Amino acid sequence: MSHPALHTALIDLLGCDVPVLCAGMGGVARHQLAAAVSNAGGFGCLGMVREPVARIRAEVAAYRQLSERPFAVNLIPAATPAELLRAQVHACLELKVPAVVLFWDVDSALIRLLKAEGVLVMQQIAARAHAEQALEAGVDALIAQGSEAGGHVWGTTGSLALLAEIVSFSSVPVVACGGIASGEALVAALALGAQGVCCGSAFLATHEANAHDYHKQQLVKAGAGDTVLSERFFRNWPMTAPVRVLPNAVTRGEYDVLYAKRETPVIGEQDGRPVHLFSTDSPLKGAQGKLADMPIYAGQSCGQIHQICSAAERLEQLVHQAECVLGRFDQF
Repeated sequence: MSHPALHTALIDLLGCDVPVLCAGMGGVARHQLAAAVSNAGGFGCLGMVREPVARIRAEVAAYRQLSERPFAVNLIPAATPAELLRAQVHACLELKVPAVVLFWDVDSALIRLLKAEGVLVMQQIAARAHAEQALEAGVDALIAQGSEAGGHVWGTTGSLALLAEIVSFSSVPVVACGGIASGEALVAALALGAQGVCCGSAFLATHEANAHDYHKQQLVKAGAGDTVLSERFFRNWPMTAPVRVLPNAVTRGEYDVLYAKRETPVIGEQDGRPVHLFSTDSPLKGAQGKLADMPIYAGQSCGQIHQICSAAERLEQLVHQAECVLGRFDQF
């Protein structure tokens, strides 16, 4: 039995056991990882951003072969061609996906459509205005992404400052995201009013994650101060957007001549498709080519991650650490 403080309204809403969500990392959070997190008591999310409908169907089916627990599918409307997005949403509804996580621009019409179909909707936001718009559209929960997060980062406010502001007016549970990979960080988020946390880097560095071993190893070696924000990874993303990554030849400017010309030569291959220089595609399992020149996404939480382990072990570590901190507070 976990500490009572870890039983939040978010657990009841999502049907999980502990208030820890796996971020819907594109390419990385496929069925093995999502199911492993869910089966361990957390809440799994399939990262299906811009994925073809066939893959969504296959991943949902594979997840359900591994887990009977609720889960979510992560979509990003602003980064997805309209026709593909419509097909993705239709597939999610047809498959009776229980929850959907949305990110970037708040698509109010889509939120209302999903809600009308009985889907639980979580919106990841990065500023007060985004949160207010999502609440007006009727979301069930907000995921407040601080600038410490790895991958695509929309806002400029740190996790704790953003969380405190959003919690002060939100009528739905708020999930903290960015810079969180330990039980101590989980407790800090709960202390500020979060109902749970969403972790990316913590679950990327697990056996079940679909990331390449090179990516996992680089993340474990890194410290909080090693990450950088870069706008050089622009291919496959329709709007200018910074990503938090570990430094490499791209971020150091070694390809600036090509960057200025927007030339994107092929540097590798994965999932049966070429990977281009400046692409947002991080190296996945089976990737070949210049892995070090691909974006090595890492949040500032990497300094809290010291080994690659199973998703269940990572979740157990988070909960145990949180319980130790909460136990000390109980003595005061």
